[in-house]
Amino acid sequence: MSRGPALLHPRLSREPPHPPLLEPSPRSKAARLVLLYIVSILVALVITAILVIVVGGSPMSVFSAIYRGSMDGGGSLGQTLDASIPVVIVALGTLIAVRAGMFNIGQTGQLTMGATAGAFIALNIDAPGPVLVVLALLGATAAGAVWAGVAAGLRIWRRIDVVISTLLLNYVALQLLAYTVSKQSLLQEPTPPGGEAGGLPQSALLPGSARLPHPGQYPSFGVSIGVVVAIGLVVMLGVLLSRSRWGTQVRMVGCNPTASRRFGVKVAAVAGGALLISGALAGLAGGVMLTGSVYRVQAGFDNNFGNDGLLAALVVRDQPWALLPVAFFFGVIRTGGNFLLSTGVPDYLSQVLEGLLVLAAVFPPVYLERREWARRLRSARSAVMRSAT
Repeated sequence: MSRGPALLHPRLSREPPHPPLLEPSPRSKAARLVLLYIVSILVALVITAILVIVVGGSPMSVFSAIYRGSMDGGGSLGQTLDASIPVVIVALGTLIAVRAGMFNIGQTGQLTMGATAGAFIALNIDAPGPVLVVLALLGATAAGAVWAGVAAGLRIWRRIDVVISTLLLNYVALQLLAYTVSKQSLLQEPTPPGGEAGGLPQSALLPGSARLPHPGQYPSFGVSIGVVVAIGLVVMLGVLLSRSRWGTQVRMVGCNPTASRRFGVKVAAVAGGALLISGALAGLAGGVMLTGSVYRVQAGFDNNFGNDGLLAALVVRDQPWALLPVAFFFGVIRTGGNFLLSTGVPDYLSQVLEGLLVLAAVFPPVYLERREWARRLRSARSAVMRSAT
């Protein structure tokens, strides 16, 4: 009995067991990302509203208080911009370190040491006003770099993980600050004549000549000139990271240090330098806070700005140009959260909202990235099956 072509040549009649997977169009990818962002943010707001109801508050009152405290009027907007400045600078340094494969989480300690060094210079050096401000900021930048350099040195010398060393150095920096503001021979505010011996554990206020210009004052619109510093750093370092040889080397080292070494890149120098720059920018953020808005150092000076900068860097995912709106969002949560007590709910709910919104901002790209990897894996398996048949 004769066999048909299908039996004699089975390959001619077989369909591929797994048809090729189509590549999603860029427009489709963008639409999915936007939709996921909208859904994630709505979920975060709904969870926050439920928590507000649980503690006996009104969600509308809470969201209205955050708006009034952060953007309702020139004074509130100016305070929000002031709160955004250190977040931008710290996050920018974090992006540089992460791009080089150095996961710096010691921003709090580096910011604290920068502010401490800046206060010491501003209170002990006699110089004209502009010169004194520049010296204080340069000292703060150098102190942050030195503090990050400790972790870089431990990494190169003893192969100690940067995550561990930078984290633990935070606690050392906080204790050093507490010590310096408790000794009048160092930074403690001098005891006034007839005052109680010992004084408060804080430094003296910076003289007016050692402060960054701050055009305008609350309740009118006013913002520290540090906002110009922050924007300038984003533009300069954003261009360097994307268009310079150094930026290319940083990315190469972060992606594959072994291959980078074979191409002649000095991996230790590039990675260690990125960590130093990250620490320097965190220290500069402390100097800008000191000379731009706080004017003295004391325990708790960092006010969680180091962690906010770290979270902002996590949200923008290697996109320095997105730092400005993201940092403004963190400023809104920070300044608006101060008004929550007027609604009868705990002010820590603003931190809960911040955490939920950070998760909402991080989830969509991570989710789509994992789906893309799964799609590519299925496509590769399909290609192997087709070649096997």
